[in-house]
Amino acid sequence: MNHPKTYASKTITTPAGKLVIEGPVSPEHLAALTFHEGLKAFRPAPRQQEALVDIAALPEGRIILVRADELVVGYVTYLYPDPMERWAEAKLENLLELGAIEVAAPYRGGGVAKGLLEISFTDDYMNDYIVLSTEYYWHWDLEATGISVWEYKEVMKKIMGSVGMEVFATDDPEICSHPANMLMARIGTRVDLPSIERFHKIRFTTRNLL
Repeated sequence: MNHPKTYASKTITTPAGKLVIEGPVSPEHLAALTFHEGLKAFRPAPRQQEALVDIAALPEGRIILVRADELVVGYVTYLYPDPMERWAEAKLENLLELGAIEVAAPYRGGGVAKGLLEISFTDDYMNDYIVLSTEYYWHWDLEATGISVWEYKEVMKKIMGSVGMEVFATDDPEICSHPANMLMARIGTRVDLPSIERFHKIRFTTRNLL
């Protein structure tokens, strides 16, 4: 499956100033920038930058970022599911995972997260994909936001829903381990029926023994 990536960008005005949202970006462009120290939800900022450079170099990998001049203050990633995850068992070349979305605390608000998603799906080629996202409450910055896990869940549903992502039921153990966790997905308008059926099948692996 070919993986053309159509670059797009826009400038938004936020309480933290003017920010540029752009992507998918090349690994070279990403490596030349500096990561905000607050981008540490998954690993320290310098190591996260290295990981994103590697993703950007993958044929299917897509990194959309938001920056203040040369300082990266947020990003969203897209790549094939980890081979160790159940989603990879579907063996679908048109299944991408929204692996992470993160915005540094001082730059949250002003529609930054929605802007990252909007630019992501500006590329019409994304309509050839099923894009899934596994939302786990332990990745959410509840302390900084000061809201409850349930309020945060509603915020995430609203942000993801802005680009057509919906909540889907699943028996995945990690998602089922807490009621705030959820599986969300966007099925592109050109995804074929067999792929959709395989996606729905992989959502449930527990067999009904009755």
